[in-house]
Amino acid sequence: MRTGARILLGYFAIVGLAAVLLGQVFMAQVKPGVRQAMEDTLVDTANVLAALASDDLLAGRIADGRFAAHVRSMQGRDPGAEIWGFPKRATAYRIYVTDARGTVVFDSAGRDVGRDYSRWNDVHLTLRGRYGARSTAEDPAHPESSVMHVAAPIHDEAGAIVGVLTVAKPNSVLAPFIERSRRTVLYWGIALLGVALLVGIVTAAWLSRQLGALRGYARAATAGERTPLPALRGEFAELGQAMESMRVQLEGKQYVERYVQELTHEMKSPLAAIHASAELLEGPLDPADRERFAGTVREQGERLTRMVARMLALAAVEHRQALETVAPVPVAGLLEAAAAGMQPVLEARGQRLRTRIDSDLIVAGDAFLLRQALENLLDNASGFAPAGSELELEASREGEEVVLHVLDRGPGVPDYALERVFERFYSLPRPDGAHRSSGLGLCFVAEVADLHGGRATLGNRADGGACASLYLPAA
Repeated sequence: MRTGARILLGYFAIVGLAAVLLGQVFMAQVKPGVRQAMEDTLVDTANVLAALASDDLLAGRIADGRFAAHVRSMQGRDPGAEIWGFPKRATAYRIYVTDARGTVVFDSAGRDVGRDYSRWNDVHLTLRGRYGARSTAEDPAHPESSVMHVAAPIHDEAGAIVGVLTVAKPNSVLAPFIERSRRTVLYWGIALLGVALLVGIVTAAWLSRQLGALRGYARAATAGERTPLPALRGEFAELGQAMESMRVQLEGKQYVERYVQELTHEMKSPLAAIHASAELLEGPLDPADRERFAGTVREQGERLTRMVARMLALAAVEHRQALETVAPVPVAGLLEAAAAGMQPVLEARGQRLRTRIDSDLIVAGDAFLLRQALENLLDNASGFAPAGSELELEASREGEEVVLHVLDRGPGVPDYALERVFERFYSLPRPDGAHRSSGLGLCFVAEVADLHGGRATLGNRADGGACASLYLPAA
């Protein structure tokens, strides 16, 4: 499982668990909270009615006095109220009064007059000067039928408790309010979970994208690909910079080690030739032999000079991760400059160069590097083409690319070498018996092409000769 998915699942599990726990706690408090508010209201109501009923109870007319008449008239009263969207068209109170022994002497419902209520908590506790209340189900088989009873004492003029007035109200009248609160809590809980999930997805996607960019960069760097550091933010940007610095340090160290080994290996042959010629020159020689060995020293020295110069140029290109400056480069001017730079070499071998170019071709890149790459291709073609032959330099557009072809009439490239011609220090013997090249020219061309987002190829022509191609994105 990917890191982003794990982060998302962990985050959503934590948020979901917190939401469930919070919802359970909140829901567990909704019903008791509403009932506590109702009980507070019933306490006030019971005490007010107890004060109003005291005169009729002391006078012995609690069952048919003015208090009883007012209470009975309340049963048919329409409050005409609407409480937070719920209409209220009837009262839901039941009021009963007991004497000092706990016997019911008045019942607004008219059903329990004369019964002994002294054992019920509301009456029992109130008669003893304590707060009396109870909640009792009308039907034991249905807990939702519970009724809340809140009592208040009735005092005589001396302050003694002579009776108890109880106000009862079914808890079911609160059910619509509780249910609506439950639905509201559930709705917003689901909405918050949805928002949390969305935030989690966005966050996990961002983290996954940042990690994916770093992973791709690390893989490309491991494979030796030329890749820039991706755009990162926050601590990922700091991590990316640290990885980039580490890569540069490691690549620089490995680069130097590899180049020292390769350069040492390639320099053995010309140095051996120089050493041998120098030893022979120290002894007596004919003028012709002396001139021949001196020429060998000079030729091998020039070979070493060219090798070092090309290695420095190649190292400068290989060490770049991207072009420092990118500008439009007209292909016609590029070909003219490369042809002019190679003219002395071609004249020395009696070779001619014919160019053909489509009009208005432009590429984006570094004109100096592109010219060097093109001159390397022309130099390689000239070295393998017969003296006095004609080289061809063509430029055309193929789709979204500009293609530069350098064609010669030499022996072509052996099949075994086609896959290796762009390797560093890999070279083939010249047809005229001249020394091998440094094996760095085509490698330089491949690096320049890669820097420009293109590619270089070398193959054989159907009618003889080789064709080197440089593919570059069209501007």
